[in-house]
Amino acid sequence: MKTKFFLFVFSFAFLISSAQQKRLLKANDIYRLKSISDPQLSPEGNWVAYGVSTVDSLKDKRNSDLWMSSWDGTQHIQLTHTPDGESSPRWSPDGKFLAFLSSRTGLTHSQVWVMDRRGGEAKKLTDLKGSIEEYHWSPDAKKILFVLQDLERPDSLKDKTSNPYVIDQVHFKQDVEGYKRPIFSHLYLFDTETKKLDTLTSGKFNNSQAVWSPDGTQIVFVSNRTPEPDRNDNTDLWLIDAKKGSVPRRITTWLGSDDSPQWSPDGKSIAYLRSTNTGNFLMYDQPVLSVVPKEGGEPKLLTLKLDRPVYAPRWTLDGQSIAVIISDDRKDYPALINVSTGQLTKLTEGNRVFGFARPHPSGSWLTTMSEPQWPSEICAIEKESVRRITTIHKDFLAPLQLATVDGFTSKSKDNTTVSNILYLPPGATTKQKLPTVFFIHGGPVAQDDYGFDITCQTMAAKGYAVINVNYRGSSGRGLEFCKAIWADWGNKEVMDILGAADHAVNTGLSDPNNLAIGGWSYGGILTNYTIATDPTRFKAAMSGAGSSLQLSLFGVDQYITQFENEIGYPWKNVEKYLKLSYPFLKADKIKTPTLFMTGEKDFNVPAVGSEQMYQALRVLGTPTQLIVYPNQYHGIVTPSYQKDRLTRYLGWLGTYMNNPPVVKIDKEIKK
Repeated sequence: MKTKFFLFVFSFAFLISSAQQKRLLKANDIYRLKSISDPQLSPEGNWVAYGVSTVDSLKDKRNSDLWMSSWDGTQHIQLTHTPDGESSPRWSPDGKFLAFLSSRTGLTHSQVWVMDRRGGEAKKLTDLKGSIEEYHWSPDAKKILFVLQDLERPDSLKDKTSNPYVIDQVHFKQDVEGYKRPIFSHLYLFDTETKKLDTLTSGKFNNSQAVWSPDGTQIVFVSNRTPEPDRNDNTDLWLIDAKKGSVPRRITTWLGSDDSPQWSPDGKSIAYLRSTNTGNFLMYDQPVLSVVPKEGGEPKLLTLKLDRPVYAPRWTLDGQSIAVIISDDRKDYPALINVSTGQLTKLTEGNRVFGFARPHPSGSWLTTMSEPQWPSEICAIEKESVRRITTIHKDFLAPLQLATVDGFTSKSKDNTTVSNILYLPPGATTKQKLPTVFFIHGGPVAQDDYGFDITCQTMAAKGYAVINVNYRGSSGRGLEFCKAIWADWGNKEVMDILGAADHAVNTGLSDPNNLAIGGWSYGGILTNYTIATDPTRFKAAMSGAGSSLQLSLFGVDQYITQFENEIGYPWKNVEKYLKLSYPFLKADKIKTPTLFMTGEKDFNVPAVGSEQMYQALRVLGTPTQLIVYPNQYHGIVTPSYQKDRLTRYLGWLGTYMNNPPVVKIDKEIKK
């Protein structure tokens, strides 16, 4: 009895000690956060291969290794351990091999490597000159279908240090890619035995999203073959026989976009996503699940009346239904769409975010899932229940006390209902008047959801309530809600943000004298619009990768089709451009201390957008600062810069907002 009593006391004391060791999230925790990529189910369904990305803080970069987990989640095996990185695992259809991409052994760009499933060192399979964008095993495992950039580049591009860029196309720059060059992506067939590479497509077109037919005789792919493809958002599905010398034929003719093709199990039909609208610019749109015979013809639009965007189509094994992810008001949930009736059946529900749904031979589903307090993991959906297969974030989460996350709705002054996400600091309640940060998503066609967000969690850990506003223009609320801001930027969105702020203050959640706002990309743009509309409401602002003088961006950013189709040309619509540029033109009214941040090489929303606003506030004497991250594009990817950004957010808030109340960690032991 004494021994049992001692063990009980020891165990109880250990639980108390563990609970007391919980701490708040810090900016440098971003170094500990891993990420999972590209899960692939083995042919018989017993294993899942995937990439795990980790941070090497000494080298200040991420590295991806391949892992394999058993379907029941009991075994987890690291397959690669090199500093070069491996990605894109692909099982051979016979299950004997696992292929992956890597530039290991000093290669200038990635090649396909293959490891025997039974063990042994991986061997390099290819020695290709073009950059690999996609690769897919043939159903008989004898060939690999590649989507490669052109094998031969124009002479003027071989020596970038001494030759100028020769540009003659309308869309001439793109983030990360830089100045666009006359290089195109095409389909090739590679024989795994002879190592011979045959060309399937050619010409001044880009081809992508290639998929083998079940019998391996044909390939469906996506291409824009209009006379000037860089001036419109049109794409169609094309079909080609899987042999050299074949001529592709178009099987869809919609004047919008058709993409994400998936063959039916019997090889007679192709499921795909079609845009709702036609036209040259389709940002304010949502995909519709469609099915077309492989010969072409009139497609069947299965989710047109759903009025929600759907993604990641995948046929069930019996070919009766198609699994999709549906974005619906802060959630991304998996569902089945019956091909004959169009009936929708949810696979599971809850305040969480799913990435895809792929059928398992057992009748279950492979997926990824993220929750407000748990980053994305590989999971199985079994009879509407979700089971984690991986738990790579367990160590990351173990010492942390995180914010609680919930949703609420607010009313804008024109009576529009807006959906929001609230992060409450650990230990705080909605009965307190908290300093509050409104952190606004980019896009604008996107939504804040019930997935894990380290930025909002880190701010909440400092005692701030954090609110995400799914303003008009966001996805997940229907097509009209999404299209509401067409050619009218900084109007209804700002109304929705201010309406959410009014709601938070009126309900007693937020301290009206202690509000801040920030965001990245369109979130940065809306930060500028909001502080220009209400110059004194916010005590601090953080505008990342934003812009304000829209007139100056024509020909500077990558959105030429948007300018042409949504706003028109400046020489014909200068008043419209000036109206949309009001944050810069009203800079002398802004009193909010504002931190501007940008990537040096951003071609999406170029650094000039942040530089102009910084310069205006600086000469006007409004507290401001400009942070430029060297060699970064629109997305900040260098780990030390990601930490720096979080640290600067917190520093700016701490400087210009009243100190938040001390956050007390909840010591309650939960079973």
